[in-house]
Amino acid sequence: MRAKLSYAVTAAVLVFYFVLVGSRGVMLIRSGTVITVTFGVAVLILPVIGVWFLWKNTQFVRRANALAAELDSEGGLPVDDLPRTPAGRIDRDAADEVFARRKAETEAAPEDWRSWFRLAVAYHDARDTPRARKAMQRAISLHDGRRIETA
Repeated sequence: MRAKLSYAVTAAVLVFYFVLVGSRGVMLIRSGTVITVTFGVAVLILPVIGVWFLWKNTQFVRRANALAAELDSEGGLPVDDLPRTPAGRIDRDAADEVFARRKAETEAAPEDWRSWFRLAVAYHDARDTPRARKAMQRAISLHDGRRIETA
């Protein structure tokens, strides 16, 4: 629940920022000179990119949470029982051990979104966020029935 609240607050602050920056861009455009119009258009590009990024990220999080809920209802959600350091971080050796099992599971069933979901969790536990995100995107695509190319 804390993560959802934190995400909502961050999104709200970003939307406020986008509105503020966008209004400044409009003010610059209304000034009417070549330089202010050019700057105004440039300033308006930033909120557009930011809104697009926020929207895509929110869609990703919602889809990943939906997969987690479905996997949980099936009893297949990975249990977070990894040992932690006194600071609360997951023990790296334990995470690597679980990762090896999850990778083998995914290689045995490469078209199963459940194995990709669990692999994404293992990547996250091993502190490899970019690969965790790619594995979760693969799980979402497989769940939705879309094929994605692998490099």
